[in-house]
Amino acid sequence: MAAMMLMVQGCTSDAGKSTLVAAICRWLLRQGVDVAPFKPQNMALNAAVASDGRGGFGEIGRAQAAQAAACGIAPHVDMNPVLLKPNTDVGAQVIIQGHAIGNMDALDYHAYKQTARAAVLDSFARLRARHACVVVEGAGSPAEINLRANDIANMGFAEAVDCPVILVADIDRGGVFAHLVGTLALLSESEQVRVKGFVINRFRGDIALLQSGLDWLEERTGKPVLGVLPYLHGLQLEAEDAIARDLVPATSPATTPAAQADVPRLRIIVPVTPRISNHTDFDALRIHPQVDFRFIGPDEPIPPADLIILPGSKAVRADLAWLRAQGWDAAIARHLRYGGKLIGVCGGFQMLGRQIDDPLGLEGAPGASDGLGWLDMRTVLQAQKQLRNVSGRLCLRDAPLRGYEIHAGASEGPAMARPAVLLAGGEDSIADGAIDAAGQVLGSYVHGLFDEPAACDALLDWAGLAAPRAPDLAALREASIERLADTVAAHMDTAVLMQILQASAGAVPVQGTA
Repeated sequence: MAAMMLMVQGCTSDAGKSTLVAAICRWLLRQGVDVAPFKPQNMALNAAVASDGRGGFGEIGRAQAAQAAACGIAPHVDMNPVLLKPNTDVGAQVIIQGHAIGNMDALDYHAYKQTARAAVLDSFARLRARHACVVVEGAGSPAEINLRANDIANMGFAEAVDCPVILVADIDRGGVFAHLVGTLALLSESEQVRVKGFVINRFRGDIALLQSGLDWLEERTGKPVLGVLPYLHGLQLEAEDAIARDLVPATSPATTPAAQADVPRLRIIVPVTPRISNHTDFDALRIHPQVDFRFIGPDEPIPPADLIILPGSKAVRADLAWLRAQGWDAAIARHLRYGGKLIGVCGGFQMLGRQIDDPLGLEGAPGASDGLGWLDMRTVLQAQKQLRNVSGRLCLRDAPLRGYEIHAGASEGPAMARPAVLLAGGEDSIADGAIDAAGQVLGSYVHGLFDEPAACDALLDWAGLAAPRAPDLAALREASIERLADTVAAHMDTAVLMQILQASAGAVPVQGTA
């Protein structure tokens, strides 16, 4: 019998598709089902390193890595065979089954979709062969009329593999019934039949006041409402792409307002550039009870702080030019004159050097740019990316860390003689990053510097925080996934959900190469 499958599509972006897929995956895992996540096409600058099945590594969307954790399995490039990483307003780097194939503008990619479709079906076939169930996440909305031709992200994919669909809408945005009915109306007849039910997400209030609307919706469409999910505050899950604005401090006695009044707090600023990538690096800081954390956006002055962190970037030279146009380079110089600390992560680390050279035009027009000059090194962007999961120790306080590398640059120069991190590399350690001679500026290619509590404590201690006590980010993520599964069990018709899944197993499996 073929593997079960189900696709979650949304009426809008940020309707809750990613979290609902994670929730269903963990609920299925509790039922003893061998389940895997899948997203045919993702556009995101938050990426994760995953196995490519050939002894190497590739890139997938960060949300699919989180969903893999919900399934209790390691992430694999087949879980997100097409990843688009925007590097301009009209173009993106195209990553197929984990590996970059080049940059394309929107029109070029539209023509390339037939080739991308083959990779999508190929990866999906392999996942169905390896697992008893695959839960699929759509992208954006299936009702985008201008994107329906050669669609591989929503109904085009579902029709190709004969996958049932449930449609989720966010009631907190308002207009939930218009979203659901309007989306359904814009689908073809066969696509409408494919939709097996609705899920209403982020509800707050008395369900009795919603019931008349639910009855109307079911009578109008002939589709069941499979669940009304409550608004869950304080979930700690990696954002798929956009910077989430609702992260709250971890729940503990130290994070109550009364307790926080007496807790010394370190002020940390992260300037947000147009192509910021992997901002999930800062999740541990955003929820830290001893940290006053702020993202700073366009036209905002950088306020006084103890620590400034330059984040990763998908277009380092362009983001550096934008940073200078904002006057943030002068603000950073002033920050350092007054004794503040500065960290650069990945692209932010490259900005700290004397020069960034892109001879192949990987992130824009070929050329070189002067860096900020706080570390004596030069970076050259190279076609072959460094993709790997890493572990090692911070040179500060000899603290253990785990993380990952996704970068196209190689940096060299005298600054590298004082590494920030020593990575495990068989019998020998591999030096990464740099710390300046004054011990005020630190850079590293490792994403996830703050995720391990010991490493986070060491970095915050270096930045001036007395007796830091970092939250356990991994434990908070796991607790959030468990909350999601509890919510599915309590607020969805799981009997009907299982019937939909079981019926899907009778569909003809898609053909692909093993």
